[in-house]
Amino acid sequence: MDEQASWAAYERRLHRVSDYIYGHLNEELDLDRLAEIACLSPHHWHRIYRAVHGETLAATVKRLRLQKAAADLVQTDLPVEAIAQRSGYPNVQSFNRTFKAVYGLPPVRYRKEGSHKTFETASSEGIADMYEVTLKEIDSFDVIGVAHTGSYMGIGKAFETLYGTLFSRNLFRPDMEMIGIYLDDPELVPTDRLRSFACVSAKGDLPADAPLTPQTLDGGRYAVLRHKGPYADMPLAYQWLYGTWLPQSGREVRDSLMFEKYLNNPREVAPTELLSEIYLPLK
Repeated sequence: MDEQASWAAYERRLHRVSDYIYGHLNEELDLDRLAEIACLSPHHWHRIYRAVHGETLAATVKRLRLQKAAADLVQTDLPVEAIAQRSGYPNVQSFNRTFKAVYGLPPVRYRKEGSHKTFETASSEGIADMYEVTLKEIDSFDVIGVAHTGSYMGIGKAFETLYGTLFSRNLFRPDMEMIGIYLDDPELVPTDRLRSFACVSAKGDLPADAPLTPQTLDGGRYAVLRHKGPYADMPLAYQWLYGTWLPQSGREVRDSLMFEKYLNNPREVAPTELLSEIYLPLK
């Protein structure tokens, strides 16, 4: 098998494992079973996965389950016991313990006192300086990405596919910026039809064979909102940006794509330390 064919085989294996993880987050995930799906011995597969994704399989599963749980706590009224079960935890005690260790508060307190509550107050009371917003002029730039359909909180699956593809094709570069493009308003479009793209910045000509898709983001003036905290809080940042900052700024929105830029890596920092920027195009 030549080098290109070998990497193509690894790419398919990465995609199969990613699909399985996202489709079975609420079930017990046996790491040896994931190695079987990849058609490699556990010893070798775990090393390959960590080399590509920068974390172990166990760390990926834990991180994704807690992200899903945080979103459920913020965006639904489901009982904590049901969220624990949906997130794949065998009992609520282990869920409470793990969630507190990562998010700083147990689930019940997080729902009542987490950072999202501060943002809700800022939006409802029209507080103009809740977030840091700056005006920036940027040049147009190219990105390459993988399409995602469904809940925006599930775009991580597309990012897994994107990075797995870039690594397997030897296209990844350390200076690539992580960018999310969200095409639909979740208040107007059913969740299962929401369209988005998981992207990285692409300098120079990069091969864009499937599942990769090239796009160009417009240059011009943008309002850039700096957000610190869990991704589950991001919908509240959008609500504040549109409902409070925009009307008080006296500015008008331009008909170009909004996008998000992720300034650090959820594999490397706690959810409370995640830094993101929302780019709102202005006339």
